[in-house]
Amino acid sequence: MDEIRMKVAEAVSVLNHDSQSCNRVAANQWLVHFQQTPSAWDVSTSILTSPPNPNFLLQDNFELDFFAAQILKRKIQTEGCYLQAGDKDALLNALIIAAKKFSYGPPQLLTQICLALSALVIRSVQHKKPIEQLFASLQTLENQENGNVAVLEMLTVLPEEVIDDQNTDSNISSSLRFQYGQELLAHTPTVLEFLRHQSEQRLDDNNQLQDRNRKILRCLLSWVRAGCFSEVPPSSLPTHPLLNFVFNSLQVFSSFDLAIEVLIELVSRYEGLPQVLLFRVPFLREVLLLPALASGDEKVIGGLACLMSEIGQAAPALIVEASTDALVLADALLSCVAFPSEDWDIADSTLQFWCCLASYVLGLDMDKLSSRKKVEEMFFPVFSALLDALLLRAQVDDSTFSGESGTLDLPDGLAQFRMDLSELFVDICQLLGSGTFVQKIFSGGWASSDVQIPWKEVETKMFVLNVVAELILQDGQPFDFSVILQLVTILSNRASDGLDGFLCLVYRTVADVVGSYSKWISGVQTSTRPLLLFFAAGIRKLVTSNACASALRKLCEDASSVIHEPSDLEILIWIGEGLEERHLPLEEEEEVVSAITLIIGTIPDKQLKNNSLARLLSSCYGAIGKLIDEESGHSLRQNPASYTQALSSAARGLYRMGTVFSHLSISSSTVPADDDTILALLGVFWPILEKLFTSLHMESASLSAAACRALSQAIHSSGQHFLMLLPKVLDCLSTNFLSFQSHDCYVRTAAVVIEEFCHREEYGSLFISTFDRFSSAASITALNSSYICDQEPDLVEAYTNFTSTFVSGCPKEVLAASGSLLEVSFQKAAICCTAMHRGAALAAMSYMSWNLAGFLEVGLTSVLESMSCMTEGSLGSVTIQVISRSGEGLVSSIIYALLGVLAMSRVHKSATILQQLAAICSLSERTTWNSVLSWESLHGWLHSTVRALPAEYLKQGEAETLVPMWLKALANAASDYLESRTRDGGINNHGHMQGRGGRTLKRIIREFADTHRNVPNLT
Repeated sequence: MDEIRMKVAEAVSVLNHDSQSCNRVAANQWLVHFQQTPSAWDVSTSILTSPPNPNFLLQDNFELDFFAAQILKRKIQTEGCYLQAGDKDALLNALIIAAKKFSYGPPQLLTQICLALSALVIRSVQHKKPIEQLFASLQTLENQENGNVAVLEMLTVLPEEVIDDQNTDSNISSSLRFQYGQELLAHTPTVLEFLRHQSEQRLDDNNQLQDRNRKILRCLLSWVRAGCFSEVPPSSLPTHPLLNFVFNSLQVFSSFDLAIEVLIELVSRYEGLPQVLLFRVPFLREVLLLPALASGDEKVIGGLACLMSEIGQAAPALIVEASTDALVLADALLSCVAFPSEDWDIADSTLQFWCCLASYVLGLDMDKLSSRKKVEEMFFPVFSALLDALLLRAQVDDSTFSGESGTLDLPDGLAQFRMDLSELFVDICQLLGSGTFVQKIFSGGWASSDVQIPWKEVETKMFVLNVVAELILQDGQPFDFSVILQLVTILSNRASDGLDGFLCLVYRTVADVVGSYSKWISGVQTSTRPLLLFFAAGIRKLVTSNACASALRKLCEDASSVIHEPSDLEILIWIGEGLEERHLPLEEEEEVVSAITLIIGTIPDKQLKNNSLARLLSSCYGAIGKLIDEESGHSLRQNPASYTQALSSAARGLYRMGTVFSHLSISSSTVPADDDTILALLGVFWPILEKLFTSLHMESASLSAAACRALSQAIHSSGQHFLMLLPKVLDCLSTNFLSFQSHDCYVRTAAVVIEEFCHREEYGSLFISTFDRFSSAASITALNSSYICDQEPDLVEAYTNFTSTFVSGCPKEVLAASGSLLEVSFQKAAICCTAMHRGAALAAMSYMSWNLAGFLEVGLTSVLESMSCMTEGSLGSVTIQVISRSGEGLVSSIIYALLGVLAMSRVHKSATILQQLAAICSLSERTTWNSVLSWESLHGWLHSTVRALPAEYLKQGEAETLVPMWLKALANAASDYLESRTRDGGINNHGHMQGRGGRTLKRIIREFADTHRNVPNLT
């Protein structure tokens, strides 16, 4: 053993100190192998219990001992339950000896030994009461010299190991852990008495005394978390010696933090304690808090703030009584909030208390309104002072903003503090009343024109005003908005000279306020020109563009009636014309264009409206025209940088055109069509877009996406005016998809066209030819395995969305003429049901199952309506033929979709499809088509699918029982479905999962999916 022990010592030394990485790796591999050998038990025990090697340095001995303790802890956690009873007893005694040996250090080593001891105790199943045996051993250890230190550490780690059900290092069951926990708590009196005795022992060495007291507090904290004081009578808790010990420890700097932790844990667990500690708050304030505030001791201030907040949160009813102690606590916490620390942790730690108190006051019984009013009046000065303190602490100074980079640089602490403040500011506004709250926001004289404006204060107050906007608007008491407009004018003037530094942040916050209170702008008798100029200047800055764009859109939505002057329109058009140079994010551009279009849409003069739109979109036409012009387009492609810029400009222009379409309403039908604004736009838009569609530039995915988005919005906005362009539009979309099959946007846009015009039967052949062209594309044809579907999830979603729209919207005659195409889509849908590509597969399954369900629903309706006279070529006959040829693949795919980790999310859709499939098979037997599709068809599909499943996918004997059980459930579900569909003409009840049969089928499918979650998918 000595030889192995020396090898272990050498390997540990090499691992920790050798300069060659290859040597360290080799040593680590050797030690990992050693840990797994049986000799590791004896060698590690020997290292811990033997005297230190005199040839080793002190550090080397510590590293070797620490390694040995870690090995024993890990082996006990993983293999301890397999040790023989005699070996466990010997190991227990050895660990106790080691704990005594290292009782005075190093502390990390003693902790590891005690953790190993705890792990061994709860694995001593041969002892009926292992905790009892350990306490007997600890009592023996306590009576030995220096044994108290080891006992303290052991008692500290024991509750965490025994009771903590989040401990993942062991396989101890929760029931056994609960049993051990009860056994442990039964020793509470003994432990508390031991801790009391230790706390009363005097030591001459002050450092040793402080170290001992910290260890007592750590141990007490561990037992408090375990629930030890639940064994102590509540009446004796206030005078318990250990509580006094903890309270006195607050006055010692070295033990202050642990004492705070213990008291906070006690307050959160025992309802009688907050009242006891509330009585001591005046003492804490005078003796600890005020001196700490004077000296700037953040450790003490932060600890007391947390403790007092916890006391107040635990008993808000005591605080609202407004006793002297309660008011002292509130005043103490106010001083903590106002303390000017470098970070915001102290103030942030009190917010939960203030929110709790405010919510309690606001939630007082309205039947006792007078009592509530009295409480609000008593705490009015408190919350008023709190608002002042928070306004000060939430301020941003110049150093938090980097003007050079042009980006906001709010410290993370301040950003989080402001986020946490939002709820509290709303509560304070409710308590003080919106009028008083706003008055305090505008107090301080900064709103006067003859004083220098304190921008830090203004920015904070604008932030707060924005936070409470919803509540103030609800109260309906408008404040003097001229103050805000004055800030707008001042900042606009500053912007003309160059806006940098902290003022950018102020600018953004003021813009947020204008946007939030835009509904009140219309009530202010003032020109909107300063506001529009303010937004125009702000949109030019990266820092302020988002806030100004959003506020401009809100203003134009809520106060369009006051934006009517020609100069207002000129400013808006000017803003729009400048977007080409701004390169704003697309969402900000959309906000700006939406705002301008909303105002243009209110212009009564048709000529002016059309001219304004033409000016707004002129840069868009120019950017696209530059790209599609043959000469310039060819030269652009020779310069990659210029070509990329041209593509980006054209895409942005298309986005702006689409936004304009989406915000213009269709003109009245009484207006001549050639004068209609929409038609005027279409007259310019479609020729440009058609030429773009036929160009090679559509190879660009971003340009294609922008063009398709603009076209979709134009279709939605134009309505029936677009009918004349349908053939050209669908031809462009299908042709471009065939040319650029990675651009699924063409398929998605075609779905928009179908959805809008599918009811027009005269265009049925056009829709069918489009469907055919998409289905014959190489990328769609290639969707012949779930693996391929996983590689192209966006294409799968686009195609299935198109087929779903086609099936659900087109007339029956059109669907009947699309039999072969429907069969293809049916088969593709069946294949994609098993896709497993990240999260996209779930979305694809949703589209696919809806598509199948919609197709089956339409087909079943047709069968029900013409059951006695179903002819060749009718939708009912087409449905039956499609299902007869595709049913086996569908059933197979549904079964495979119910295997694996994603199966549970597919249960409902799968059950719905199978129920409808069973219904149509059952119904087909009553028609002349029963030789093509019948109940036996379903039986055969199910049987062949189960028979083809690999043996490891099913439990023993499941193959024989599954088919009969499912067929019975399917028969009952089909009967429920048909009965529901025929009752009252089936108008309002489609019968999905209705009735006992449907619910039984869903339960059976859910159980199947649940019991086959761990089956690997064949994809």
